[in-house]
Amino acid sequence: MAMINNDWLGPLSEEFKKPYYKTLYEKVKEEYHNYAVYPPADDIFNAFHHTPLSQVKVVILGQDPYHEPGQAHGLCFSVQKGVDIPPSLVNIYKELHDDLGCDIPDHGCLYKWADQGVFLLNTVLTVRAHQANSHASLGWIEFTDAVIRVLDQQDHPMVFLLWGAPAGRKADLLHNDRHLILKAPHPSPLSAYRGFFGCRHFSQCNEYLVANGLDPIDWQID
Repeated sequence: MAMINNDWLGPLSEEFKKPYYKTLYEKVKEEYHNYAVYPPADDIFNAFHHTPLSQVKVVILGQDPYHEPGQAHGLCFSVQKGVDIPPSLVNIYKELHDDLGCDIPDHGCLYKWADQGVFLLNTVLTVRAHQANSHASLGWIEFTDAVIRVLDQQDHPMVFLLWGAPAGRKADLLHNDRHLILKAPHPSPLSAYRGFFGCRHFSQCNEYLVANGLDPIDWQID
């Protein structure tokens, strides 16, 4: 795993020393040795590398990485250019179009969001090929709980977009009055019509940022 080495490292350094994390590390290492696991090991912490803690304005929280070959690269819902856009991201783009009028892009790479301070985190950071949520019991949830607590301690306006039940459960860890929490069903085809479509999270997010003196996110993927 390519370790975190930016300003996330300080607040999370004690986490890496805890027994559960050492067990998690060994289990993940064993999984990569014995099975096809996504994302590539060096991409596990891509969300942290691309969006330093000091720059986080928005948190999008998904479930776990895409579990088919060539898709996951460490940012929730994102795929590299040249990879077919997964159905969940197709639905995210549809909501963006309906909410803000954004054009539907021809690729699924969300680096533009990450570089503006949108922290694209999954609740679980690895997955065995073709087996959704197969690594949910390895210890990642405890680690991402710690990440959410670090974010909650940041004393500046921040917006949390929690999509799906696993992400929604993280709301119990958020207590900072300066942060806006928005919850919706997961954007997958199985649940998007239960309230993700029409949630208008993107416009609500930008309205909150502007009301608190921050630049809005340019959600248009070029």
